[in-house]
Amino acid sequence: MAIKGKVAVITGSTSGIGYGVAEQFARAGVHVALNSFTDTEDDRRCVKAIAEEHGVRGIYIQADMSDPDQCRALVEKTAAELGSIDILVNNAGIQHVAGIPDFPREKWDQVIAVNLSSAFHTTAAALPHMRSKGWGRVINIASAHGLTASPYKSAYVAAKHGIVGLTKVTALETAEEPITANAICPGYVLTPLVENQIPDTMEKYGMDRETVVREVLLQRQPSKQFATVDQIGGTAVFLCSEAADQITGTTISVDGGWTAL
Repeated sequence: MAIKGKVAVITGSTSGIGYGVAEQFARAGVHVALNSFTDTEDDRRCVKAIAEEHGVRGIYIQADMSDPDQCRALVEKTAAELGSIDILVNNAGIQHVAGIPDFPREKWDQVIAVNLSSAFHTTAAALPHMRSKGWGRVINIASAHGLTASPYKSAYVAAKHGIVGLTKVTALETAEEPITANAICPGYVLTPLVENQIPDTMEKYGMDRETVVREVLLQRQPSKQFATVDQIGGTAVFLCSEAADQITGTTISVDGGWTAL
């Protein structure tokens, strides 16, 4: 594959969507830098597992995505240790649910910092590296909530709409270069976090698993099926292929028809 040997850094990537994206890149022969705000043996083991299985180089870099300096340092450390930055995947994200009058100010600031501002800082640091190499891909993991809204998720929806806007600006600023920027907008994805919510939801509503999945979790997802982390990762790999050279500044929904409603 054309991207074999390139270097990708994926924020928020020791589990869930980020880990799935990292694994799909490694399968395609891409060297990967994984990231989280923690610094544990499990963090380092998951990188080692990907690298050994797919025969690529893998590193783990601890960085708090709410801190602008650490966001930029993540990019610079990746370039220093792996030799370049060819692919940047902004995936780190957090959530808080509350009505607007009751939404804690510190939670608003934290969600905006992690879900939106971090992508600005990593992109600002990565673009010079991509320009020096003459190739680059910026992939922002947005959400169906980057294109639509739900109540009680003001910070998350605002951040994800902001990510879509940042993607468009990045694409326009690099439009005459061999660099693209796109946003993937997942609906509900079956991650360990979602899987762990199912038993509590079953108990809360007195429903079996299948009913909870179809009628509660996937209420707004017409396919009534979860997207998978491998599907999100596969979409990211496609955006780095030659077939996607003229795809830039847009969103790709992987949401089972959610945003078609």
